[in-house]
Amino acid sequence: MQRINASIGFDRALWRQDIAGSRAHAAMLAHVGILSPADQEKIDAGLRDIAAEIEAGTFPFDAALEDIHMNIEARLADRIGEPGRRLHTARSRNDQVATDLRLWVRDAIDGLDAQLGDLMRALAQRAAEHAADPMPGFTHLQTAQPVTFGHHLLAYVEMFARDRGRLADTRRRLNVCPLGAAALAGTSFPIDRDMTARALGFDRPAANSLDAVSDRDFALEFLAAAAITAMHLSRFAEEIILWCSAPFGFIRLSDAFTTGSSIMPQKKNPDAAELARGKTGRVLGALVALLTVMKGLPLAYAKDMQEDKEPVFDAAASLSLTLAATAGMVRDMRPDAVRLAAVAGEGFSTATDLADWLVRVLGLPFRTAHHVTGRLVARAEADGVDLAALPLAVMQVEHPGITSEVYDVLSVAASVASRTSYGGTSPHNVAAQAAQWIRDLA
Repeated sequence: MQRINASIGFDRALWRQDIAGSRAHAAMLAHVGILSPADQEKIDAGLRDIAAEIEAGTFPFDAALEDIHMNIEARLADRIGEPGRRLHTARSRNDQVATDLRLWVRDAIDGLDAQLGDLMRALAQRAAEHAADPMPGFTHLQTAQPVTFGHHLLAYVEMFARDRGRLADTRRRLNVCPLGAAALAGTSFPIDRDMTARALGFDRPAANSLDAVSDRDFALEFLAAAAITAMHLSRFAEEIILWCSAPFGFIRLSDAFTTGSSIMPQKKNPDAAELARGKTGRVLGALVALLTVMKGLPLAYAKDMQEDKEPVFDAAASLSLTLAATAGMVRDMRPDAVRLAAVAGEGFSTATDLADWLVRVLGLPFRTAHHVTGRLVARAEADGVDLAALPLAVMQVEHPGITSEVYDVLSVAASVASRTSYGGTSPHNVAAQAAQWIRDLA
């Protein structure tokens, strides 16, 4: 029973938030006359001393006291006596832990937001450096159309910007204070919940005492936002892994982010990217785990909710580490511009440019132009050449109106330069968007 009931092994991570909540609660109790000023001063000093003990690693955690709240409260009573036993007036562990976890998640969001901003800066800076360097764009992992390496990186900047937005929305919604809801019904003491909410940086007190102690959708929303972020990181990690492989050869990572093989001396494995991809499973699993815990719980508090913390702590730690590793890889990777450009021209990647030319210059309906281009691609494939190497006479067999001007659109450089629509891959667009992101992120 002691082993299954105790949470001190993991909820000690809440100690900063627990002490902050207790200090704010004691100050409020003194303000409304429930505590004497002298007792409040002793409590505040005792809590500050306990914080120093925990920081120094000398705090005597006791599993028999179950959780971080009882450990701190018992230590406070040991240090200052009777005033320490008055601290729990007008509150419960139920509103206490709900407050602590909200504070912890809020702090985690702030840290992750800063890390996402750092990763976005790294991507935008690399995008600016490679705004004009062509690479193959894929659909179905098959060559589609040329894009630029900078444009590809900026796609992830957009994704991570939305991730920051989801975390910011989560932070805004979670920023209400449960403290004062007590066990589930509120309290008969004349407390000032607005005061404690302000002291802890919340926007307002939670409006319903039952909801305040039993709600964990803020943690679920955090995990959902974290899971989407981890998914984006995993997609980028997968690309890094592909790009580093010999068949692609698009980028190189230094020894700082790769490892060797125990028996194959030539190997340079992109382990940082593989681990980033792997840690996504932990973050997604955390979301499913907490959803499963919460799905069958009637109001208000149940001890099942003790299982809310480990998934949140683990997901936040995994995501933070993955963000750090990914930002490091972005700054470390060295694209091979020659190789990227060469592959960008393979697989008849300018076929769409040919079809567009037939529409734009000859006035063909797009579906007709599509069929003409398809026949020309088949002829080029049969002859073992790319489209730009097909003789004009061969092209005119498929459509007599084709002129030598068509060759102006069949190069990779011409293809990417032509994509000037808003959000397109033209080097001018990419350079401008990268510069805008760098300014915004500064």
